[in-house]
Amino acid sequence: METYLNLEKLSNDLKNLFQNENQEESYFDFEIICEQNETSFKTHKSILSSRSQYFKSLFKSKMKEYQENKLILQDVSSSILSSILNYFYSGKIEINLENAIQILIFSSRYLIDELIEFSSSFIKNNFQFETVVDVLKLSESMNFNQLLDFSYHFISENFEEFIKTSFFLELEENHLNLILSNDEILTNEFEIFQSIIKWGKHKSNINQEMNKKEKEKLQNQISNIIDKIRFIDFSKKELKDTLKEGLIPNQISQKLIEFQKLQNDKKNYKKLNEFIQIEQEKSLIFKSRFYFKSTIIQEKEHFKNLKEWINDDEFFSKMKKGYSAKKDGFDCKKWHDKCDDQGKTLIIIKTKDNFIFGGFTEVGFISDTSKWSAVYSGEVRGFIADPNAFIFSLRNDKNDREPGKFPIKKEKKKKMPYFIEDLQPGESNFGHTYNLPNGISYGTDEANSYLAGSRCEWVVDELETFFI
Repeated sequence: METYLNLEKLSNDLKNLFQNENQEESYFDFEIICEQNETSFKTHKSILSSRSQYFKSLFKSKMKEYQENKLILQDVSSSILSSILNYFYSGKIEINLENAIQILIFSSRYLIDELIEFSSSFIKNNFQFETVVDVLKLSESMNFNQLLDFSYHFISENFEEFIKTSFFLELEENHLNLILSNDEILTNEFEIFQSIIKWGKHKSNINQEMNKKEKEKLQNQISNIIDKIRFIDFSKKELKDTLKEGLIPNQISQKLIEFQKLQNDKKNYKKLNEFIQIEQEKSLIFKSRFYFKSTIIQEKEHFKNLKEWINDDEFFSKMKKGYSAKKDGFDCKKWHDKCDDQGKTLIIIKTKDNFIFGGFTEVGFISDTSKWSAVYSGEVRGFIADPNAFIFSLRNDKNDREPGKFPIKKEKKKKMPYFIEDLQPGESNFGHTYNLPNGISYGTDEANSYLAGSRCEWVVDELETFFI
């Protein structure tokens, strides 16, 4: 027994049936009229009911439309209706940037499940700034929760570019509120604040220098959004200039002035930290986003790599930069003085040749030598256990390598190298303690040069250390 399939011919025959206007040959029994331009489409009840739950229910109910064999549609263009009716007969439809949203709307209203899926998928794969605001509104009104979440994610992922477009100004307040509540927007916070001012002026129709009345109007416009700005991520100058502008509500500005005073009093560092911890429980303005102030990490993908590899939201939300070699000096003793006994620690290194790599440890670097656990050439050395330690490579342009995470070797998990003896110049012995990438052998030039381009002939340009 053989099964013969010719779906292409079936599709073409049914399409020709729909497009044939000869009643005697096509046996049409139902008419759909597009009210927008009074275009009429002759169809078959059997086809409509088999392709759409809406039409199946309509014909079962024997309502007026069933009795009159006619349906008038007010909410669709003739071109969209023609495309969808052609799809009903042939199983084929062309979805593009111009019609995707309208096809999604029609499919949702008239219960065409597979077209909802097709058009949603197309929109996701072809998201653009030009359409994202419309998609947000549509997803919310039609309860397309998956598409709604995807829209928010797309805006958050591309926020830095999005705020520079005119489409950003068309966002509704409730949408902007939800976006700004996201901790993972990778954009300078002062730029976010400036974009909110621009958005507020647009919504308030303020086009010139503000007088007192217009300033109050702007304050009212942004009043429900301003508490989502993370003022703690402003520089001292940015915060000072912002407070001077007088656009911040009094309740928030008083807290920022108090923060400013503690920030300027170097003797009260402990009190500043206590103030921040208390205020973080109350509002977002003192809670940093996952964006962290690294002069080395400038690419979003690199930040996302680190976030995925470390997989600890608390670390990213609370961490601070404890050391910068350019600022604090290329001095190993100074580094230990500042970075020992801090618990979870992230180190990022950039070389003069633009290699970027580093490491992460959950136990940190311990100054108490009694806790050190290894002897090397008769001398006690700084090895401590951390089975979850790993090193990573973020940029290796020389060999065109993808970013990678390299966990500690199974047999080395009871001892982890404490730290290099000197911060500059550097030396790489990759593969002794941590796993090498597949296909690379320990001791080879490829292994020794993987992180920094060579084993010894590289120089640290910057070394940053982060901890809570």
